Amino acid sequence: MVEHAFGPYLKQLREQQSYSINQLAEAAGISNSQISRIENGVRGVPKPATIRKLAEALSVSYADMMKQAGYIEAASAVNEPQDIPEWATYKDRRDFKKMLEDEDDLMFDGIPLDDEDKKRIKDVLTGLFWEAKQMNKRKKTDEPDKRP
Repeated sequence: MVEHAFGPYLKQLREQQSYSINQLAEAAGISNSQISRIENGVRGVPKPATIRKLAEALSVSYADMMKQAGYIEAASAVNEPQDIPEWATYKDRRDFKKMLEDEDDLMFDGIPLDDEDKKRIKDVLTGLFWEAKQMNKRKKTDEPDKRP
């Protein structure tokens, strides 16, 4: 994942709303030391669940925070050809299409997700899918042939 300046971004949002670290920690339900470590770059990019808590506490867009954290590419569209890596084979593309076309309802805590949340999840899954495929291909080329 590309290094992002999430800490300074979070600090700027917090200061714009005149929150102290302790006030944000209480509003978000996370520790003040965790917020301090994020802002100072000691902890790195937090998990999506933590970002959601911060977004709600700061009354800012969760999607914007996820983009700033690097989980979602800005203005990404899953079906655009440039989102599919050049090295992807026909089978890779087929697997990817099948993953995205699964029509089962996506739920969280037994509650169906709305279209906006589904898009966010698909954006994150898109990045993870291609990253995993590429890592798997590297492993196969790095392993020596074990056949006799």
